[in-house]
Order: sequence, then structure tokens, then C-alpha cells
Amino acid sequence: MSATDISMSPAVRDFAHRHRLRWWEPLPWIVAIGFFFLFPRHLGIGTEILVTILFALSLDLVLGYAGIVTLGHAAFFGLGAYAVGMLAHHGIWSEPLSGLVIAAVVAGIFGLLSGLILLRTTGLTLLMLTLCMMLLLEEAANLGQTWTGGYDGLPTVPIDPILGRFAFNPLIPDVQYMYILCVLFVGFIVVRTIVYSPFGESLTGIRENTLRMHAVGAPVRKRLVICYTISGAIAGVAGALWAQSNAYVNMSTFSLDRAATVLIIIVLGGYGRLYGAFIGAVAYMALSHYLAKIYPTAWQLGLGILLVCIAMFARNGILGMFDSLVARLRGKRVGP
Repeated sequence: MSATDISMSPAVRDFAHRHRLRWWEPLPWIVAIGFFFLFPRHLGIGTEILVTILFALSLDLVLGYAGIVTLGHAAFFGLGAYAVGMLAHHGIWSEPLSGLVIAAVVAGIFGLLSGLILLRTTGLTLLMLTLCMMLLLEEAANLGQTWTGGYDGLPTVPIDPILGRFAFNPLIPDVQYMYILCVLFVGFIVVRTIVYSPFGESLTGIRENTLRMHAVGAPVRKRLVICYTISGAIAGVAGALWAQSNAYVNMSTFSLDRAATVLIIIVLGGYGRLYGAFIGAVAYMALSHYLAKIYPTAWQLGLGILLVCIAMFARNGILGMFDSLVARLRGKRVGP
């Protein structure tokens, strides 16, 4: 232990150490790069998993860390997808990287404006208002036939080559995969930095005890609105990536099914854990794929049974189960 560590209080030392990179943290990225080389014929499902992870990270920021209960997070996903899709489809702007920035700005502004209103409420009221907000945007996409394509969506979203060199190929999505992986890495660094910052610590405090945070003088509502805005921007980027990689946009980006799916992923992997989004997304996509093969007409039954078991017997998802197992093993080792 260094002299600097000795001079720190235990709380400050613990907070400082949490910023440090753990030995296992590069593993998901090594696996993702390995997947690119080992399974070139399955890069399509790989890109979908990566987009889902980024979307789940954005939800985990508001739900897992700030404690904002929402069932309408797909509103930001859809806004990002339609922002990129409409600009490209109508020939206004189709550059991919700047398109992500535009999607983030559009979704972030909507997150700021809606957060100022919605975050005045809590609990079931907030849950229903976020759901209504998403459904209103879905109906707006349905009615905006001229720009959004209405119910049929936008069947073609032409995207320029990345940096003018790497063109998207729908049949061989190798460029899409690496492009989305790089964006996911940047998004993860942003979320990780926020979570381990004093701002992130205050969000956790708000989640655990809002009244106490008010008592110590923390600007609770302001920080929740900022968190909601950042989360919306990240979800907008995920939606833009979905539109760019699939080369089309439809109303499913605003659907309740998408909002519920990402919530299930967070519950399955473990909320408020950063890597819970990774574990949950991979587990959900893999289970959905193989259960649909085994029982195409009722594959959701098996997934539902698993989720019930997770909710009843596992504390905080798969990562929570892993933590409990590690704790028991350590207890046995140090025991008599």
C-alpha cells in the first residue's frame, strides 16, 4: 500500500480504487473481437447484440443507478433511428458518424424537455407517463406519412461509407460489426466514467434515499434530469446504429415490445452493474434464438419461466447469482 493510500480515508480510498481497471474488464471486448474472426457468418446477429447492449446501457444508467423507473425508453431509441433514417432517406444527410451526433442531439433534447416535466413525478405515475410518451411518438411516426413513411416506415436508408472508405454491405455485415463495436466501446467509456464520478455517486445516493440527498443539499431533480438527458442521447445513438446497420426504419423502434425487451435484459443480467447489460443482452438473444428453434410457437414460455426464477431466487440477475456463488466459495475457504 502506498503512502498516498495510507493518507486517504477508507471511503475515499475505496472510491478511488473503483476507477481502476480490473483484470477481467477487457474480457468482453476480447470476446467481441474474437467473435468477428471465429463466426463471420453470424455477424448479423452480432451487430444486433451490440446495438442492444448499448441500448441496455442507456437504460441501466437511469434505472440501475438513478432509480428512474421507465417503460418508455424506446422513445429515444426510435427518435435516433428516425432522425438518421429520415435525413438519409430524403437525401438530406447520410454521413454515418455525424448522423450519430445528430441522433444523440435530437434524442438528448427530447430527453431534456420531457425530463423537466416527467421527473416531477415518481413511481407508477412516472412509469405510465413514460409509456404514454413513447406511444405518442409512435403515433406521430404513423401519422407523419410524408416524412416517416407512416405504418410502412422507410424501406431504404442509404448510408455513405465510413470515413469515405468502408462501405456497408447488407449481405456481409463485417464493416457494420466493427463500426458498432467501436461506438459501443466509446459509449461504454462514457457511461463508466459517469458511474464512477462524484455525479454517479450522487445518482446512487438519490436512488437509495432521495430524502437524505435533499437534506444534504444535493440538487436532486437537476441531476436526475441531466442523467435522463444523457441516457436519452445514448439510446438515440443506439437507435441510429440500428437504422444504419439495417438500412431501414419502421415503427417497431417505438414499440412496447422493444421497451419491455431491454427492461428484461437489464433484469436478466443485473441492473446497476455496467456489465449486466452485456450479460443480459447475450443471454436474452441466445435464449430467444435457441428456444425459438426448439419450440417456435411458444418459445416465450421458456424465457418467461427463466425470468420468474431469476426474479424469485436470484438477487440482481445473473451477475448477482455469480456474486453469491463467489461469496459462498470464499466463505468455505476461510471457514474451519
